[in-house]
Amino acid sequence: MGTRYLYIARHGDADAFGNLTDRGREQARLLGRRLAHLPIEAIWHSPLPRAADSSRELNIFLTGKVTVGEAPELIDHVPYVPTPAETPPAWVPFFDGYASEEADAGCAIADSLTARFGTASFDAIGTRDDDVHEVLITHAYPIAWLVRDALDAPPQRWLGLNSANTALTVIEHRLQLPPTIIMFNDMGHLPPQLQWTGFPDVPRP
Repeated sequence: MGTRYLYIARHGDADAFGNLTDRGREQARLLGRRLAHLPIEAIWHSPLPRAADSSRELNIFLTGKVTVGEAPELIDHVPYVPTPAETPPAWVPFFDGYASEEADAGCAIADSLTARFGTASFDAIGTRDDDVHEVLITHAYPIAWLVRDALDAPPQRWLGLNSANTALTVIEHRLQLPPTIIMFNDMGHLPPQLQWTGFPDVPRP
């Protein structure tokens, strides 16, 4: 039985209108170089332009022939709205007045996300004997949800997991075994001046 390798990254640095900056394009190209030696079959991206453009940039440094496709499950969304008792004090203003319809819609997207990408089964047959390597270009919240799901952590634990632009998270899925998180938020392919974008501007290691 093959292993499903997911290489998950947040899109490159974007401007206030959601378009990639020059810095974001360079980040995506460097991520592509890092992944270039791997037998990537497909790049799946969020419908939003900053994710789609990041996917095209990094594909230049793969074979240039990798399938690049849109996956609606990767859209930026709040996957789970915690109850008041589950909400850390710093997050209370963010969720205050959050509509139940919005919460239900986000939960439905999150369920679709894990059903499609949080499993070792991924095609019409359900399994394959060979290994599969896929790239997901998405946003901070869906990455947090996929990591939380892999750890089988309580749903509110997606809070507090953040990802820098084009930082790499790798999750392995094998049939009948728990998922394995190989790395999270790794920025080793980025020079210091391109690291930690997407986080508050404070001193970082």
